[in-house]
Amino acid sequence: MRNLYQDILHAKANNQKLLAILIDPDKVEMQVVEVLARKINESPATHIFVGGSYVESSAIDLLITNLKRHCELPVLLFPGNPSQISALADGILFLSLISGRNPDFLIEHQVNAAPIIKKTTLEVIPTGYILIESGKETAVSRVSKTEPLKQENIDYIVDTALAGEMLGKKLIYLEAGSGALNPVSSQIIAKVSASIGIPLIVGGGIRAKSGIQNAYDYGADLVVIGTAFENDLNFFD
Repeated sequence: MRNLYQDILHAKANNQKLLAILIDPDKVEMQVVEVLARKINESPATHIFVGGSYVESSAIDLLITNLKRHCELPVLLFPGNPSQISALADGILFLSLISGRNPDFLIEHQVNAAPIIKKTTLEVIPTGYILIESGKETAVSRVSKTEPLKQENIDYIVDTALAGEMLGKKLIYLEAGSGALNPVSSQIIAKVSASIGIPLIVGGGIRAKSGIQNAYDYGADLVVIGTAFENDLNFFD
């Protein structure tokens, strides 16, 4: 069985940039999954993330099964709560919202998820999740009842990322939020990347391929595209 985290570390060591397509189960009709998977196969994507802040759909297992039928990329869960865990995925970003102080998203959801995950073969990747102000209230902020960190407060963002690394997180995820007006700034990406030794994920508010490249240029190891791809399956054409 492949080790997903070691693959990410290897890519970072070799300056190979990674790209994840984030799929929200609530926004995907099953009849279009084959087309969606084909478009992902034709894109530069290296990973598929599945999950979201709300996710009312009960068809996560079916979605992952259909994705795997048509696409060989690893599928990682990106869960907003324990109800979004599926044993059919390859791994899970075990998220702790370290930018907020809501104990439910720092540790309580993780405690509830642990016995569920223990019964699976999912590769667990502890991830420090940092929500960055994006110009509008995002679903993550509403659901978690936490305030995003201000873009101008770069030193505090860097210190939060460092604390996450020191706590043993294997990834740091800078998130502007789904449908963000503004992506995480280049300056934040550069300073966080230069300060931590673990891989850096950046997502939210990236609407063009130039935005992906910009995040790479300033130090992101893996970029996540969600809304832009949902709205235009020809995004990468």
